[in-house]
Amino acid sequence: MYAHIEGLVAEKSADGLVLDCGGVGYLLSVSRNTLAAAPAVGETMKCYTLLSVREDALELFGFATREEKRMFERLKSVGGVGPRMALLILSALPVRDLSIALVTGDIQALCRVPGIGKKIAQRLVLELRDKVEDEQLTAGTGTAPLAAAPDQPASEAIQALMALGYGAGEAAQAVARVADKAQAVDELVRLALKGMVK
Repeated sequence: MYAHIEGLVAEKSADGLVLDCGGVGYLLSVSRNTLAAAPAVGETMKCYTLLSVREDALELFGFATREEKRMFERLKSVGGVGPRMALLILSALPVRDLSIALVTGDIQALCRVPGIGKKIAQRLVLELRDKVEDEQLTAGTGTAPLAAAPDQPASEAIQALMALGYGAGEAAQAVARVADKAQAVDELVRLALKGMVK
C-alpha cells in the first residue's frame, strides 16, 4: 500500500520513528540499524515501508534501504518468523552480515539473536540461502553491527574473492561450499578458488 514515506523526523523512540509528511505523523516500527541511520529530529528522511495487516492491528514498518525491506519480507515468509521477530533479527544483524550468515550457513551467528533457537536458525538458512541477492551481500547502512559479525573468516574470504572480480553471490556460494574445511582466510580463499575452477 505504501512504497515509501518521506518527511521530517518528528520523534524517535527505542524501536520506532514518527515521520511528519504534510502534517500527518506516520508511526513506523524500525530496526535499530534503521534508527541509527535516521537523521536528527527535524531533518528529512525517506523510509521504504511495508504495511502489516493482522486481525487485531495494522502496523507500518520502515526501512532505511530497499535491501533491508526485501530481507524483512523474506524473513517473515519463513514459518515461525513473524514481523516482530524479523525486525529483531534485522536489529541484531545488518543486512550484509545476515546475508553472509544465511549463505554460509552460519547457524551460530543467527542463534546469537535473542529469541532465535537452533531450529528456527536452521529453517532460515534452509529456506533463504538461495534467495539472498548480491545487493544484500554488499549492502551497508554505515552502522556497526549490534552482534558479533557472522563467521569473520568466511566474510573476509568473500570480500577477498569479490576484490578478485567475482560477484558477491558467486563468492559467497564458493566460500559456503568450503566453510567447514578451513578456518584461515587465505585457506578458505584457496579452496573456494579451486572449487570455482572445476
